[in-house]
Amino acid sequence: MVKRKITPERREQRKKLLELLQRAGINDVAGVQELFKEMVSTVLENGLEGELDDELGYSKYDYRNKETDNSRNGYSEKTLKTSLGDIEI
Repeated sequence: MVKRKITPERREQRKKLLELLQRAGINDVAGVQELFKEMVSTVLENGLEGELDDELGYSKYDYRNKETDNSRNGYSEKTLKTSLGDIEI
């Protein structure tokens, strides 16, 4: 078996990842899966928010520069069914 060398950059990434897991109190695979679901949820929420900004032409709190009759009508929680399980956004 060939032993691969770990670059200093990769070693630093691993160190930061282990610190993150430790601070979050994650010590098993189930915890890692929950953290990953949270990350996916955050990325999806930010993506949807950015898409809405682009579609409407103004950001969430910049309604004074609005040049459309469309507006933000609030939000509601959504549940996505994924291979990771249900994800709330």
